[in-house]
Amino acid sequence: MDFGHICIVGLGYIGLPTASMFAHKGIRVTGVDNNPQVIDSLRQGKVHIFEPGLNELVKEVFENGRLEVSDQPVEADAFIIAVPTPFYDEKKADLRFVRAAAESILPVLRTGNLVVLESTSPPLTTLNVVKPILERSGLHAGKDFLLAYSPERVLPGQIIKELVENARVIGGIDHASSTAGQDLYKIIVEGEIVLTDATTSEMVKLMENTYRDVNIAIANEFSRLADRFGVDIWEAIGIANRHPRVRILNPGPGVGGHCISVDPWFLVEAAPDLTSLIRTSREVNDTQPEFVMDSIKRLVPDLKGKRIAALGLAFKPDVDDLRESPAIEVVHHLAKAGAQVKAFEPFRTDFTLAGVQTVTTLDEALTDSEILVLLVGHSQFKTLDPVAVAKLTPARLAFDTVNGWQRERWQQAGFTLERLGDRKNTKR
Repeated sequence: MDFGHICIVGLGYIGLPTASMFAHKGIRVTGVDNNPQVIDSLRQGKVHIFEPGLNELVKEVFENGRLEVSDQPVEADAFIIAVPTPFYDEKKADLRFVRAAAESILPVLRTGNLVVLESTSPPLTTLNVVKPILERSGLHAGKDFLLAYSPERVLPGQIIKELVENARVIGGIDHASSTAGQDLYKIIVEGEIVLTDATTSEMVKLMENTYRDVNIAIANEFSRLADRFGVDIWEAIGIANRHPRVRILNPGPGVGGHCISVDPWFLVEAAPDLTSLIRTSREVNDTQPEFVMDSIKRLVPDLKGKRIAALGLAFKPDVDDLRESPAIEVVHHLAKAGAQVKAFEPFRTDFTLAGVQTVTTLDEALTDSEILVLLVGHSQFKTLDPVAVAKLTPARLAFDTVNGWQRERWQQAGFTLERLGDRKNTKR
Protein backbone atom coordinates (compact mmCIF):
# COMPACT_ATOMS: atom_id res chain seq x y z
CA MET A 1 0.00 0.00 0.00
CA ASP A 2 1.32 3.43 -0.95
CA PHE A 3 1.09 6.49 1.30
CA GLY A 4 1.48 9.93 -0.20
CA HIS A 5 -0.20 11.81 2.64
CA ILE A 6 -0.50 10.96 6.33
CA CYS A 7 -2.61 12.75 8.93
CA ILE A 8 -1.42 12.41 12.54
CA VAL A 9 -3.86 13.41 15.29
CA GLY A 10 -2.06 14.54 18.45
CA LEU A 11 1.22 16.47 18.43
CA GLY A 12 2.60 15.62 21.84
CA TYR A 13 5.63 13.62 22.94
CA ILE A 14 4.88 10.87 20.39
CA GLY A 15 2.80 12.50 17.67
CA LEU A 16 5.16 15.35 16.83
CA PRO A 17 8.33 13.23 16.54
CA THR A 18 6.40 10.65 14.51
CA ALA A 19 4.98 13.29 12.17
CA SER A 20 8.40 14.86 11.76
CA MET A 21 10.08 11.54 11.03
CA PHE A 22 7.56 10.60 8.31
CA ALA A 23 7.99 14.06 6.78
CA HIS A 24 11.77 13.68 6.98
CA LYS A 25 11.39 10.52 4.90
CA GLY A 26 9.63 12.47 2.17
CA ILE A 27 5.98 11.88 3.05
CA ARG A 28 3.53 14.76 3.11
CA VAL A 29 2.21 14.98 6.67
CA THR A 30 -0.55 16.99 8.30
CA GLY A 31 -0.21 17.16 12.06
CA VAL A 32 -3.38 17.86 14.00
CA ASP A 33 -3.82 19.16 17.53
CA ASN A 34 -6.81 20.73 19.26
CA ASN A 35 -4.60 22.96 21.41
CA PRO A 36 -4.33 26.32 19.60
CA GLN A 37 -1.15 27.18 21.52
CA VAL A 38 0.56 24.08 20.12
CA ILE A 39 -0.51 24.95 16.58
CA ASP A 40 0.51 28.60 16.93
CA SER A 41 3.90 27.81 18.44
CA LEU A 42 4.73 25.27 15.74
CA ARG A 43 3.76 27.72 13.00
CA GLN A 44 6.16 30.19 14.62
CA GLY A 45 8.91 27.59 14.54
CA LYS A 46 8.79 26.87 18.26
CA VAL A 47 8.73 23.27 19.53
CA HIS A 48 6.67 22.92 22.71
CA ILE A 49 8.42 19.81 24.07
CA PHE A 50 12.04 19.03 24.80
CA GLU A 51 13.52 16.07 22.97
CA PRO A 52 17.10 15.86 21.69
CA GLY A 53 17.21 16.39 17.93
CA LEU A 54 13.53 17.30 17.59
CA ASN A 55 13.99 21.05 17.11
CA GLU A 56 16.26 20.53 14.15
CA LEU A 57 14.00 17.88 12.64
CA VAL A 58 10.85 20.01 12.95
CA LYS A 59 12.62 23.01 11.44
CA GLU A 60 13.76 20.95 8.47
CA VAL A 61 10.35 19.49 7.61
CA PHE A 62 8.54 22.80 8.04
CA GLU A 63 11.00 24.58 5.80
CA ASN A 64 10.73 21.98 3.04
CA GLY A 65 6.94 21.99 3.30
CA ARG A 66 6.56 18.31 4.12
CA LEU A 67 4.90 19.00 7.49
CA GLU A 68 1.86 21.21 7.95
CA VAL A 69 -0.26 21.65 11.07
CA SER A 70 -3.99 22.03 11.50
CA ASP A 71 -6.65 22.01 14.20
CA GLN A 72 -8.78 19.52 12.22
CA PRO A 73 -7.98 16.30 10.31
CA VAL A 74 -7.86 16.51 6.52
CA GLU A 75 -8.28 13.86 3.86
CA ALA A 76 -5.27 11.56 3.73
CA ASP A 77 -4.21 8.03 2.85
CA ALA A 78 -3.58 7.07 6.47
CA PHE A 79 -4.48 8.43 9.89
CA ILE A 80 -2.48 7.88 13.06
CA ILE A 81 -4.08 8.60 16.43
CA ALA A 82 -1.43 9.58 18.98
CA VAL A 83 -3.35 11.29 21.76
CA PRO A 84 -2.96 10.86 25.55
CA THR A 85 -4.79 8.18 27.52
CA PRO A 86 -4.68 9.29 31.17
CA PHE A 87 -6.79 7.77 33.92
CA TYR A 88 -9.50 9.04 36.18
CA ASP A 89 -8.95 9.38 39.93
CA GLU A 90 -10.38 5.89 40.42
CA LYS A 91 -7.56 4.52 38.20
CA LYS A 92 -9.75 3.82 35.20
CA ALA A 93 -8.68 4.64 31.66
CA ASP A 94 -9.86 7.98 30.32
CA LEU A 95 -10.50 7.35 26.62
CA ARG A 96 -12.13 10.69 25.90
CA PHE A 97 -9.17 11.86 23.81
CA VAL A 98 -9.14 8.63 21.81
CA ARG A 99 -12.87 8.86 21.17
CA ALA A 100 -12.63 12.52 20.19
CA ALA A 101 -9.75 11.79 17.82
CA ALA A 102 -11.65 8.97 16.15
CA GLU A 103 -14.73 11.16 15.81
CA SER A 104 -12.67 13.97 14.30
CA ILE A 105 -11.58 11.62 11.50
CA LEU A 106 -15.16 10.68 10.56
CA PRO A 107 -15.80 13.59 8.13
CA VAL A 108 -12.64 12.83 6.11
CA LEU A 109 -12.52 9.03 6.28
CA ARG A 110 -12.58 7.52 2.80
CA THR A 111 -12.65 4.06 1.24
CA GLY A 112 -9.16 2.55 1.19
CA ASN A 113 -7.84 4.53 4.15
CA LEU A 114 -5.74 3.02 6.94
CA VAL A 115 -6.35 4.15 10.53
CA VAL A 116 -3.78 3.30 13.22
CA LEU A 117 -4.26 3.81 16.93
CA GLU A 118 -0.95 4.41 18.73
CA SER A 119 -2.30 5.66 22.06
CA THR A 120 -1.69 3.20 24.89
CA SER A 121 -5.08 1.67 25.62
CA PRO A 122 -6.81 -1.14 27.53
CA PRO A 123 -7.22 -4.43 25.65
CA LEU A 124 -10.05 -4.40 23.08
CA THR A 125 -10.05 -0.61 22.69
CA THR A 126 -9.37 -0.85 18.96
CA LEU A 127 -12.20 -3.31 18.40
CA ASN A 128 -14.76 -2.08 20.91
CA VAL A 129 -14.17 1.68 20.95
CA VAL A 130 -12.40 2.95 17.83
CA LYS A 131 -13.94 0.59 15.27
CA PRO A 132 -17.61 1.38 16.13
CA ILE A 133 -16.90 5.12 16.06
CA LEU A 134 -15.24 4.98 12.65
CA GLU A 135 -18.01 2.80 11.25
CA ARG A 136 -20.47 5.60 11.97
CA SER A 137 -19.11 6.98 8.69
CA GLY A 138 -21.05 4.27 6.90
CA LEU A 139 -17.83 2.49 5.98
CA HIS A 140 -16.99 -0.93 7.38
CA ALA A 141 -13.64 -1.77 9.01
CA GLY A 142 -11.79 -4.52 7.18
CA LYS A 143 -13.93 -4.06 4.09
CA ASP A 144 -13.93 -0.37 3.22
CA PHE A 145 -11.06 0.85 5.38
CA LEU A 146 -8.23 -0.79 7.31
CA LEU A 147 -7.69 -0.53 11.06
CA ALA A 148 -4.72 -1.43 13.25
CA TYR A 149 -3.11 -0.83 16.62
CA SER A 150 0.63 -0.07 16.84
CA PRO A 151 1.91 1.13 20.21
CA GLU A 152 4.79 3.52 20.61
CA ARG A 153 7.71 1.85 22.38
CA VAL A 154 10.20 4.68 22.74
CA LEU A 155 12.11 6.21 25.63
CA PRO A 156 11.90 9.96 26.31
CA GLY A 157 15.29 11.44 25.57
CA GLN A 158 15.87 8.89 22.79
CA ILE A 159 12.60 9.11 20.87
CA ILE A 160 14.04 10.08 17.47
CA LYS A 161 16.58 7.27 17.55
CA GLU A 162 14.19 4.63 18.87
CA LEU A 163 11.39 5.50 16.44
CA VAL A 164 13.75 4.26 13.76
CA GLU A 165 15.67 1.47 15.47
CA ASN A 166 13.19 -0.21 17.80
CA ALA A 167 11.10 -3.20 16.79
CA ARG A 168 7.56 -2.21 15.84
CA VAL A 169 4.46 -4.22 16.72
CA ILE A 170 1.48 -3.87 14.39
CA GLY A 171 -1.83 -5.52 15.21
CA GLY A 172 -4.54 -5.31 12.60
CA ILE A 173 -8.19 -6.21 12.92
CA ASP A 174 -7.44 -8.51 9.98
CA HIS A 175 -4.41 -9.58 7.96
CA ALA A 176 -4.86 -6.87 5.36
CA SER A 177 -4.84 -4.20 8.07
CA SER A 178 -1.66 -5.63 9.60
CA THR A 179 0.20 -5.70 6.27
CA ALA A 180 -0.98 -2.17 5.45
CA GLY A 181 0.40 -1.06 8.80
CA GLN A 182 3.66 -2.75 7.93
CA ASP A 183 3.79 -0.83 4.64
CA LEU A 184 3.23 2.41 6.53
CA TYR A 185 5.79 2.00 9.29
CA LYS A 186 8.55 0.52 7.16
CA ILE A 187 8.86 4.04 5.74
CA ILE A 188 10.56 5.10 8.99
CA VAL A 189 11.34 1.89 10.90
CA GLU A 190 14.64 0.09 10.40
CA GLY A 191 14.04 -2.37 13.24
CA GLU A 192 12.01 -5.55 13.02
CA ILE A 193 8.30 -5.18 12.27
CA VAL A 194 6.19 -7.84 13.99
CA LEU A 195 2.63 -8.51 12.85
CA THR A 196 -0.13 -9.76 15.11
CA ASP A 197 -3.76 -8.95 15.91
CA ALA A 198 -4.97 -5.70 17.46
CA THR A 199 -5.76 -7.00 20.95
CA THR A 200 -2.44 -8.84 21.26
CA SER A 201 -0.66 -5.66 20.23
CA GLU A 202 -2.54 -3.69 22.89
CA MET A 203 -1.65 -6.22 25.55
CA VAL A 204 2.02 -6.37 24.50
CA LYS A 205 2.38 -2.66 25.20
CA LEU A 206 0.76 -2.98 28.62
CA MET A 207 2.83 -6.05 29.46
CA GLU A 208 6.08 -4.25 28.69
CA ASN A 209 5.37 -1.36 31.02
CA THR A 210 3.78 -3.53 33.69
CA TYR A 211 6.87 -5.76 33.72
CA ARG A 212 9.03 -2.73 34.45
CA ASP A 213 6.61 -1.43 37.05
CA VAL A 214 6.64 -4.73 38.95
CA ASN A 215 10.44 -4.83 38.90
CA ILE A 216 10.72 -1.25 40.11
CA ALA A 217 8.22 -2.04 42.86
CA ILE A 218 10.37 -4.84 44.25
CA ALA A 219 13.38 -2.50 44.22
CA ASN A 220 11.38 0.15 46.09
CA GLU A 221 10.13 -2.43 48.56
CA PHE A 222 13.72 -3.60 49.09
CA SER A 223 14.63 0.02 49.92
CA ARG A 224 12.00 0.01 52.66
CA LEU A 225 13.26 -3.31 54.03
CA ALA A 226 16.84 -2.03 54.03
CA ASP A 227 15.68 1.01 55.94
CA ARG A 228 13.98 -1.25 58.48
CA PHE A 229 16.98 -3.58 58.93
CA GLY A 230 19.79 -0.99 58.95
CA VAL A 231 21.15 -1.96 55.53
CA ASP A 232 22.51 0.17 52.68
CA ILE A 233 20.21 -0.80 49.81
CA TRP A 234 22.63 0.51 47.19
CA GLU A 235 25.41 -1.70 48.50
CA ALA A 236 23.05 -4.66 48.81
CA ILE A 237 21.78 -4.32 45.23
CA GLY A 238 25.32 -4.05 43.93
CA ILE A 239 26.22 -7.30 45.64
CA ALA A 240 23.02 -9.13 44.68
CA ASN A 241 23.48 -8.16 41.04
CA ARG A 242 26.78 -10.03 40.95
CA HIS A 243 24.65 -13.16 40.67
CA PRO A 244 24.53 -14.10 36.97
CA ARG A 245 20.75 -14.44 36.92
CA VAL A 246 19.83 -11.42 39.07
CA ARG A 247 19.38 -7.86 37.85
CA ILE A 248 17.61 -5.79 40.50
CA LEU A 249 16.72 -2.27 39.40
CA ASN A 250 17.45 0.83 41.46
CA PRO A 251 14.87 2.26 43.86
CA GLY A 252 13.88 5.91 43.86
CA PRO A 253 11.13 8.32 44.87
CA GLY A 254 8.52 6.42 42.87
CA VAL A 255 7.45 5.81 39.27
CA GLY A 256 6.24 8.49 36.91
CA GLY A 257 5.68 9.26 33.27
CA HIS A 258 2.69 8.58 31.12
CA CYS A 259 3.48 4.89 30.57
CA ILE A 260 4.83 2.85 33.47
CA SER A 261 2.83 4.67 36.13
CA VAL A 262 -0.41 4.48 34.14
CA ASP A 263 -0.50 1.42 31.89
CA PRO A 264 -0.65 -1.30 34.57
CA TRP A 265 -3.90 0.18 35.84
CA PHE A 266 -5.46 -0.56 32.45
CA LEU A 267 -4.91 -4.27 33.06
CA VAL A 268 -6.24 -3.98 36.61
CA GLU A 269 -9.33 -2.26 35.29
CA ALA A 270 -9.85 -4.84 32.55
CA ALA A 271 -9.41 -7.89 34.82
CA PRO A 272 -9.43 -6.97 38.52
CA ASP A 273 -9.82 -10.61 39.57
CA LEU A 274 -6.56 -11.63 37.85
CA THR A 275 -4.21 -8.76 38.66
CA SER A 276 -3.46 -8.77 42.39
CA LEU A 277 0.32 -8.67 41.82
CA ILE A 278 0.03 -5.80 39.35
CA ARG A 279 -2.24 -3.84 41.70
CA THR A 280 0.12 -4.35 44.64
CA SER A 281 3.11 -3.19 42.58
CA ARG A 282 1.22 -0.07 41.57
CA GLU A 283 0.35 0.63 45.21
CA VAL A 284 3.98 0.20 46.29
CA ASN A 285 5.24 2.60 43.65
CA ASP A 286 2.42 5.09 44.17
CA THR A 287 3.22 5.29 47.90
CA GLN A 288 7.00 5.56 47.50
CA PRO A 289 6.89 9.38 47.74
CA GLU A 290 5.39 8.93 51.21
CA PHE A 291 8.32 6.70 52.18
CA VAL A 292 10.70 9.42 50.96
CA MET A 293 8.83 11.93 53.06
CA ASP A 294 8.95 9.69 56.13
CA SER A 295 12.70 9.25 55.65
CA ILE A 296 13.24 13.01 55.52
CA LYS A 297 11.04 13.58 58.57
CA ARG A 298 13.05 11.04 60.53
CA LEU A 299 16.11 13.23 59.90
CA VAL A 300 14.23 16.50 60.50
CA PRO A 301 11.09 15.74 62.56
CA ASP A 302 9.76 19.30 62.39
CA LEU A 303 9.85 20.59 58.82
CA LYS A 304 7.71 23.63 59.48
CA GLY A 305 9.53 26.69 58.18
CA LYS A 306 12.53 24.70 56.99
CA ARG A 307 13.99 26.02 53.75
CA ILE A 308 14.37 23.14 51.32
CA ALA A 309 15.92 23.13 47.85
CA ALA A 310 14.16 20.41 45.82
CA LEU A 311 16.29 19.50 42.85
CA GLY A 312 14.35 18.03 39.94
CA LEU A 313 10.66 17.67 39.13
CA ALA A 314 10.71 15.52 35.98
CA PHE A 315 9.66 11.89 36.15
CA LYS A 316 13.11 10.69 35.04
CA PRO A 317 16.60 12.09 34.37
CA ASP A 318 17.39 14.48 31.54
CA VAL A 319 13.87 14.95 30.17
CA ASP A 320 11.31 17.72 30.56
CA ASP A 321 8.34 15.39 31.05
CA LEU A 322 6.61 15.99 34.40
CA ARG A 323 3.60 13.72 33.87
CA GLU A 324 2.79 11.65 36.98
CA SER A 325 6.16 12.62 38.45
CA PRO A 326 6.85 11.22 41.93
CA ALA A 327 9.23 14.12 42.54
CA ILE A 328 6.28 16.49 42.39
CA GLU A 329 4.44 14.32 44.91
CA VAL A 330 7.40 14.54 47.31
CA VAL A 331 7.46 18.32 46.92
CA HIS A 332 3.75 18.49 47.69
CA HIS A 333 4.32 16.41 50.86
CA LEU A 334 7.13 18.75 51.95
CA ALA A 335 5.02 21.84 51.39
CA LYS A 336 2.08 20.28 53.23
CA ALA A 337 4.39 19.68 56.20
CA GLY A 338 5.08 23.40 56.32
CA ALA A 339 8.46 23.50 54.63
CA GLN A 340 9.42 26.46 52.49
CA VAL A 341 10.29 24.67 49.26
CA LYS A 342 12.19 26.10 46.33
CA ALA A 343 11.90 23.67 43.43
CA PHE A 344 14.22 23.77 40.43
CA GLU A 345 13.64 21.79 37.25
CA PRO A 346 16.32 22.67 34.67
CA PHE A 347 14.35 21.29 31.73
CA ARG A 348 11.14 23.20 32.60
CA THR A 349 12.20 26.50 34.11
CA ASP A 350 8.82 28.01 33.27
CA PHE A 351 6.88 25.41 35.23
CA THR A 352 4.73 26.54 38.16
CA LEU A 353 3.51 24.43 41.05
CA ALA A 354 0.68 25.44 43.36
CA GLY A 355 1.87 26.15 46.89
CA VAL A 356 5.54 25.84 45.96
CA GLN A 357 8.06 28.39 44.82
CA THR A 358 9.58 27.26 41.54
CA VAL A 359 12.81 28.98 40.52
CA THR A 360 14.63 29.29 37.22
CA THR A 361 18.23 28.75 38.32
CA LEU A 362 20.12 26.40 40.58
CA ASP A 363 21.61 29.34 42.46
CA GLU A 364 18.12 30.58 43.34
CA ALA A 365 17.22 27.18 44.73
CA LEU A 366 20.38 26.89 46.81
CA THR A 367 20.41 30.40 48.25
CA ASP A 368 19.36 30.42 51.92
CA SER A 369 18.37 26.73 51.84
CA GLU A 370 18.82 24.56 54.91
CA ILE A 371 18.27 21.14 53.33
CA LEU A 372 19.04 19.86 49.83
CA VAL A 373 16.85 17.09 48.42
CA LEU A 374 17.93 15.40 45.19
CA LEU A 375 14.77 14.05 43.56
CA VAL A 376 15.85 13.47 39.95
CA GLY A 377 19.21 12.23 38.72
CA HIS A 378 19.65 14.86 36.02
CA SER A 379 23.22 14.86 34.72
CA GLN A 380 23.68 18.45 35.79
CA PHE A 381 22.82 17.54 39.37
CA LYS A 382 24.88 14.35 39.54
CA THR A 383 27.99 16.21 38.39
CA LEU A 384 27.67 19.04 40.89
CA ASP A 385 30.87 19.90 42.74
CA PRO A 386 29.94 19.77 46.45
CA VAL A 387 32.70 22.25 47.30
CA ALA A 388 31.16 24.76 44.90
CA VAL A 389 27.68 24.00 46.22
CA ALA A 390 28.83 24.62 49.78
CA LYS A 391 29.80 28.16 48.79
CA LEU A 392 26.31 28.83 47.44
CA THR A 393 24.21 27.60 50.33
CA PRO A 394 24.23 27.48 54.13
CA ALA A 395 22.65 24.01 53.91
CA ARG A 396 24.79 21.20 55.24
CA LEU A 397 22.21 18.41 55.19
CA ALA A 398 21.49 16.69 51.87
CA PHE A 399 19.07 13.86 51.16
CA ASP A 400 19.66 11.85 47.98
CA THR A 401 16.74 9.75 46.70
CA VAL A 402 18.50 8.39 43.58
CA ASN A 403 22.07 7.61 44.70
CA GLY A 404 23.33 10.44 42.51
CA TRP A 405 25.93 11.89 44.87
CA GLN A 406 29.11 10.28 46.19
CA ARG A 407 28.97 10.26 49.96
CA GLU A 408 32.69 10.77 50.55
CA ARG A 409 32.95 13.86 48.32
CA TRP A 410 29.96 15.54 49.93
CA GLN A 411 31.11 14.71 53.43
CA GLN A 412 34.54 16.13 52.67
CA ALA A 413 32.82 19.34 51.57
CA GLY A 414 31.11 19.57 54.97
CA PHE A 415 27.74 18.01 54.19
CA THR A 416 25.87 15.29 56.01
CA LEU A 417 24.62 13.19 53.10
CA GLU A 418 21.78 10.77 53.71
CA ARG A 419 20.37 8.42 51.10
CA LEU A 420 17.08 6.70 50.45
CA GLY A 421 17.09 3.16 51.84
CA ASP A 422 20.41 3.53 53.65
CA ARG A 423 20.19 3.18 57.43
CA LYS A 424 23.63 1.57 57.59
CA ASN A 425 25.36 4.93 57.13
CA THR A 426 22.78 7.23 58.73
CA LYS A 427 24.42 9.92 60.85
CA ARG A 428 21.28 11.07 62.64
